[in-house]
Amino acid sequence: MSTYQPVKKVTTHTLQEMKNRNEKISMLTGYDFSMAKIIDKAGVDVILVGDSASNIMAGHETTLPITLEQMIYHASSVVRAVTRSLVVVDLPFGSYQGNSKEALSSAIRIMKESGAHAVKMEGGQEIIESVKRILTAGIPVMGHLGLTPQSIYKFGTYVVRAKEEEEAIRLKEDAKLLEEAGCFSVVLEKIPAALASEVAKLVQIPIIGIGAGNGVDGQVLVVHDMLGINNEFNPRFLRKYNNLHDQMLSSFKQYISDVKSVDFPNEKEQY
Repeated sequence: MSTYQPVKKVTTHTLQEMKNRNEKISMLTGYDFSMAKIIDKAGVDVILVGDSASNIMAGHETTLPITLEQMIYHASSVVRAVTRSLVVVDLPFGSYQGNSKEALSSAIRIMKESGAHAVKMEGGQEIIESVKRILTAGIPVMGHLGLTPQSIYKFGTYVVRAKEEEEAIRLKEDAKLLEEAGCFSVVLEKIPAALASEVAKLVQIPIIGIGAGNGVDGQVLVVHDMLGINNEFNPRFLRKYNNLHDQMLSSFKQYISDVKSVDFPNEKEQY
């Protein structure tokens, strides 16, 4: 029998309880009011206002160009739509690395100006001072290890991370460090499934995977990818639950045709 229990409002505590009773956590990205309203209504546990908005919403090649102001704008739109989901917001590139004071100021701005519930940061040992400083202000922090897209120019590629033993050991150490610092959860992106499963057992906090197998505590996908709106991105880990790209294209073409042929609006569609 399923242990699923509908929750009125998801909090960081809820996620911990879900891990404790082996209930998987569902997480999707959201960037705007209309989409977030539907995601929340469906009962998704966590909505991530991802810096992937840089790619998905603004057409940039990487996540690097998006600004703190733009993240606050997207987060505010999502928060206004949500009644149940926990809303987590990515701290964008350049708003926390190497300067814990700036990191705290960025996190405070996101929480105050958007009304979100938590922030997410990429990295382990190298950002731990910033993580701790944000946590001292009472702001919940979600970590992110493995493939960290903000470091794309360091890696030079989006391939699977931590396949070599040295990097795998460091990833496990970083996961423990983030847990000890007080992070409520960690996202693992594009790492071997066996390693991700090991990390999920190693730490007490929930581990959310994307391209990290099913031995973790939950999954996250980019909503435009899983809906098949963005049809140019086809990594192995992505399951497409729809093909909205073709459906939308067909609708737009039909609309154009109806306008050109004066089929729209008809007599019932005017005053």
